[in-house]
Order: sequence, then structure tokens, then C-alpha cells
Amino acid sequence: MSEDTMKFYLASSFANKDLVRYVSEQLKREGCIHTYDWTVNERASTVEELQGIGLKEKNAIFDSDVVIILLPGGKGSHVELGIAIGHGKRVILYSQNDELHDLANSTTFYHLPEVEKYSGSIEDLVVYTLETNTKR
Repeated sequence: MSEDTMKFYLASSFANKDLVRYVSEQLKREGCIHTYDWTVNERASTVEELQGIGLKEKNAIFDSDVVIILLPGGKGSHVELGIAIGHGKRVILYSQNDELHDLANSTTFYHLPEVEKYSGSIEDLVVYTLETNTKR
């Protein structure tokens, strides 16, 4: 793996796992590294399973150059957003229809200056992510 290889983590709701898989495949096709693919998991049925998955997700965020949040997100996505912001990771917040600007569904953390917001097609998100890879 070269120093220029971008490592990424994708956060979203379990309902969006197909979209997460699509973005992952597109970025991996370009040589990027997915730090952890939570979509391979079934829903956890014990506290121990939750803990194990949580540790893997936390470490994957730490290991990433960029964390992409695909809205709508679940409870975990917002925790992952906080971890990424708190650790100075590059964060791209994606919404297909710009719902992140809908005050009824938005949160203050979406609008921090260090959070990049992107709306549009999922294909354009992939292009944007690759073209703006700054390896922070």
C-alpha cells in the first residue's frame, strides 16, 4: 500500500447497506482501502456482539483518512460522525436531496466548518471524494 492510498470508512443506517456497498466497491476499484465493512454483519443479538462491532467500527474510523456519512443515518452514524470530528478526520456528509439543510432533520454538527457537505448523485459523490483526496 502506498502512502497515497486513501483509506475510507462509510457510515450510514443498516437500511442503506446496498448504497454503502456500492460506494465501497467504486472506491476500492480506484485503489482505495475500506477500513471496515460493517455491512457484512447481521444485526447484533447480544451486548457482546454490539461491543465487538463497536470496537471494529471505532478502530476503522481511527485508521481512515476520510469518513463518509451517507444520510439518512442511524444512531450509530451520528456517533461515528462525532468520533471522526473529534479525531480530526476528513468528514464528507452526503445527502442525495440536500435534506441535511432541512432544519427539522438536521443537527448542529452537520454544519461545523470542518464537515464537507455534498448533495447530488451517488456517482458524483465518489468522483468528488477521489478528486478532493487531500490525505489529511
